Amino acid sequence: MRRWYDGAAEQLNWDRQRFPGCPSPPDPSVFNTQGVSLRTVGDSQHDLYVVNHGGREAIEVFRIEATQDEPRIRWIGCVLMPAATPANSVATYSDGTILASVLTHPGTSITDFVRGDATGGVYQWQPGAAGFHLLPGTRLPGNNGIETSLDDREFYVIAFGWHAVVVYSRNDTLQPLRNATAPGFMPDNIHWDGSRLILAGMQYDEPACGGTRKIIDGKADDMRCHRGYVVAELDPQSLEFTTIAYAEPNSAFNGVSAARIVGNELWLGAYQGDRIAVRPLPGELRRQ
Repeated sequence: MRRWYDGAAEQLNWDRQRFPGCPSPPDPSVFNTQGVSLRTVGDSQHDLYVVNHGGREAIEVFRIEATQDEPRIRWIGCVLMPAATPANSVATYSDGTILASVLTHPGTSITDFVRGDATGGVYQWQPGAAGFHLLPGTRLPGNNGIETSLDDREFYVIAFGWHAVVVYSRNDTLQPLRNATAPGFMPDNIHWDGSRLILAGMQYDEPACGGTRKIIDGKADDMRCHRGYVVAELDPQSLEFTTIAYAEPNSAFNGVSAARIVGNELWLGAYQGDRIAVRPLPGELRRQ
């Protein structure tokens, strides 16, 4: 692997009309990314939305051109997050509207959402708006992974403190439409993989770590103890989970948080890791 965005002139194509409130390109020397979301916008053209914590709290937007063997990346703009409100994950609608989840607001903590208290929220920016605003009714215990429906009518957000998926209508977020607790694991990331809605996360009740996540002396366990993981597909209407793969704890790879199917392989990301893990898909799921 190598660093892709380096801030070189050929990687900058600022769209000031689309992103008039963006002050400047991100500084590559402090660029620090978290959630990402890719949306196809044309033939071999994709917009990559990236949560940035380096130098500023913002959603950075890149245009990816995949017409050649090696795709080309160019930064085209950004939308700043509200002050002291770092985003966790990002998703978009087809009209360019951006959703960003916030895990903890100022004055709240991980311990609070492990207790089940509302700590975060979902923020929305629409093209032409001055900035992000908090969507009413979306404060949950640890707003984590986020994704939109294929028809642009709903969005899905993970409440990490409940290890659950909560579904909202795009047009009315005051009350969730439906929600479901994940069976036996703590989903972190949620994204479409083709026509499949994929979630990944650590085992909820891990014997090797003394069971469920605990609060000790007023502080939530940081889950450095290695937990097994689950990757599952979610039916967005029935909210039924189907397990794709799982594994017991691995001393070299902890904190599984994201998964992607690549051919007949499963690629795994981990929020505690410095590498990608690759494993074969279970036999019954492999493409012939």
